[in-house]
Amino acid sequence: MASLAVSRPAIDDLPSASIADQVAAIARKELAPLVLEIDEGTTYPDVLLKRLGDAGAWGSHQPINGTADLRCAIQSIAALGEVCGATAFMAWCQSTLVWYASNSSNPKLVAKFAGKFASGEMLGGTGLSNPMKNFFGIEKLKLKGRKVEGGYIVRGALPWVSNLGADHFFGTIFEREDEGGGIVMFLADCANPAITLQPCKPFLAMDGTGTYAVQFRDMFVSDELILAEPAGPFVKKIRAGFILLQAGMALGLIKDCIQIMDEVEAPLGHVNRYLPQQPVQFRELHAEFEKETMALARDPYNSDDSYWRRVVALRLRLGDASVAAAHAAMLHCGARGYLKSHRAQRRLREAYFVAIVTPATKQLRKMLAGDEH
Repeated sequence: MASLAVSRPAIDDLPSASIADQVAAIARKELAPLVLEIDEGTTYPDVLLKRLGDAGAWGSHQPINGTADLRCAIQSIAALGEVCGATAFMAWCQSTLVWYASNSSNPKLVAKFAGKFASGEMLGGTGLSNPMKNFFGIEKLKLKGRKVEGGYIVRGALPWVSNLGADHFFGTIFEREDEGGGIVMFLADCANPAITLQPCKPFLAMDGTGTYAVQFRDMFVSDELILAEPAGPFVKKIRAGFILLQAGMALGLIKDCIQIMDEVEAPLGHVNRYLPQQPVQFRELHAEFEKETMALARDPYNSDDSYWRRVVALRLRLGDASVAAAHAAMLHCGARGYLKSHRAQRRLREAYFVAIVTPATKQLRKMLAGDEH
């Protein structure tokens, strides 16, 4: 539908490669100086995220005439991930929020929010960690809702939702208390006084990602904020995109880990050659992952089970490879990588996040095993 396009012709007219190139330039010049502050949790880079929106980073994957292409969005997230894993994660959150809003069949929601999320005028995230676990028999839904005139009343709490602030939005799901088995997906407005954002305890990494525990105290959700009802068919439509966009985090991180190994080749190559994992192996792996990701990203609405399994299997391998590449980078650096000032140790901490963020390694293996409930 034409209404789903980003309302910025200058951005729309840019070739996809040009958008990713602009994102890469912003990452090198404007993000790089902030990385330490983001990693330590003293800075949440909302101004930078809006700047990236101006460059078109959040709008390229919006569906047009019933088709969508995620390649540019993934390339943009990867470009950020080469510099900062936390920012790549926030980019995934924002891109996923755009994915939800622009795929909704609620015309009022699309008209009001899709373009603003895609342009970066409004920021936000995704609260689907608990629902995604619920769909595969890992957790019970934490939010409950009941129908009232003009919308729903929602209560409950989510332990971790990222890329949030007082004026942000995120998409999540509640279970209907008044209709057994019914689930509804909606946009939550953090400015609503019935929502409380509670800062989380410090993480191993990713503290500058605007991550909060979110409590809903009998919050009214108007029909205008309903993404999908029932939510089941909608989740099946957007689930491949949800996972494929995460590939950008891994591709960027792996690429920088290769760069780290290359940087110490001159002083340490004479002894590093005895290590079992070498940068050439990860270069080949990265190229293989990038090719597979780009192929899958052209067709995110593919409903074939074989396609879905390829997406899940790729995501599993990307998580494993992120940890392996960061581990290898640490070993190649030796003592210099053990310094807090060296990015190799940050990359290792960020890599573990790629492996545990929903869907985590263990959930992906459960999914591939076909053990859902």
